[in-house]
Amino acid sequence: MSQSATLHSSSSSALSLGSIVRNVLLFLSASLMLLSLFLVFCWVPTEQNLGVSQRIFYVHVPMAWLGMISIVVVAISSAIHLITSKEKWDSFAYANAELGVTFITLLLVTGIVWTKVTWGVWWTWDARLTTTAILWFIFVGYLMLRAYGPKGSQGARYGAVVALIGAIDTPIIYMATVWWRTVHPEMNVGPLSEEDSLDSRMFMTLIISTITFTFMYVWITIERYSLRRSEIEIDELYQKVS
Repeated sequence: MSQSATLHSSSSSALSLGSIVRNVLLFLSASLMLLSLFLVFCWVPTEQNLGVSQRIFYVHVPMAWLGMISIVVVAISSAIHLITSKEKWDSFAYANAELGVTFITLLLVTGIVWTKVTWGVWWTWDARLTTTAILWFIFVGYLMLRAYGPKGSQGARYGAVVALIGAIDTPIIYMATVWWRTVHPEMNVGPLSEEDSLDSRMFMTLIISTITFTFMYVWITIERYSLRRSEIEIDELYQKVS
């Protein structure tokens, strides 16, 4: 009896801690979002050549960062799942795949809008744009495979292989402006970016915006992973009942 009570107490404590972490992440995300909106629309200077349209940059770059991070997490989680066969890693991969597709979709949409304003066309077969579109198609295919393909462990293994193949595209996207002639702007952040490529206020706004969306990504990941585990448990109960 005492052992059962101890287990119940431990479970309750874990749930309580998890709830606190989620609430803190949500509060930080909301607070930083308000700060980011103020910086983007009221504080950061307007770029001389691109004008007001350049402000989409403070969403576009964080979407690129989180899109690539999500895909890398999918690949790592998928590799661990293939090695260990533990369902929790597949659930984590699936949750991040959904987020990755969402971020890459927003990346492409903001990029297309910026392309129209800057170059006068909605789309150009620029190396970075094209390789990003390829990544989007691969992981939309991943989600379709998981939704309509084999179920259970077999579907998880197939998805893991697709994820590992698709993740190869992430370094290609980053290096696209170095390896090929491209009209895409030069790198403003990262190890290959040029020094002083951004105004100090622009750089600070970009960093804060990126941190904001990163906190939001972590919060959504935790929520989606938890929901995915619940979905699997419900499916297992349904199969037992039927």
